[in-house]
Amino acid sequence: MLFFPNQDPVGKHFGLDSPRYAGSFEIVGVFADFKMNNPYRPVRPVFLRPLTQQFSGYKEPPAISFETQSMFIGSMILHFNAPQQNADALIRRTLAGIDPNLTVIDIRTYDAQVARNFNGERIVAQLTSLFGILALVLASVGLYGVMSYFVARRTSEIGIRMALGATRKSVVSMVLRGALWQILIGLAIGIPAALFTGHLMQSQLYGVGGFDPLALAGAVFVLGLCTTVAGFIPARRAASIDPMQALRSE
Repeated sequence: MLFFPNQDPVGKHFGLDSPRYAGSFEIVGVFADFKMNNPYRPVRPVFLRPLTQQFSGYKEPPAISFETQSMFIGSMILHFNAPQQNADALIRRTLAGIDPNLTVIDIRTYDAQVARNFNGERIVAQLTSLFGILALVLASVGLYGVMSYFVARRTSEIGIRMALGATRKSVVSMVLRGALWQILIGLAIGIPAALFTGHLMQSQLYGVGGFDPLALAGAVFVLGLCTTVAGFIPARRAASIDPMQALRSE
């Protein structure tokens, strides 16, 4: 406890604004720390009291005005024991039955309310995913171009290999090995860089860690799949080379 160390706070009193109001409110229960709005801000002391409980002991006009304004309902949290059909209409009808002058401006689920706190982070995540997909496409196109150039430069060599008895399967394997070696070198550099970057960003993350084995394994799998597809097309083309035509092109 911050304010009542090594004591039971239930039954203690506290107040606001000045020492003269130190005994204004009695503590009847304690709840765990939670964050109401910005999840990145540190936890602040929060107290809740019944809506109809108005403290009439203030003497200063600003304090009286603040206490009066706190009596108005700004928002309500409703809990249902079971899912409700047409909950929106039910809530409006119930509140209208209590007081027809109550104006209901907006109704949203608690999950939607919490999700609003992460709109900025969600947009950044979506843009990052989009840029990642674009980078993957560009890398695949670049790898395809490199492997096509590799096959074109080694056309005569491939023709000689096939003339000496190399099979189409061995030619495809040779070209794919060249593509896979490039991706292995990239992974050897990229994976430690990703782990180090995640460690640096860990303090900026909320609800997730800086290291996610499933995401990392998924990224490696997708990258390997794209590499295989990008390298297989030039490899298949290389395997279809006519040895005699390849030798004549030298």
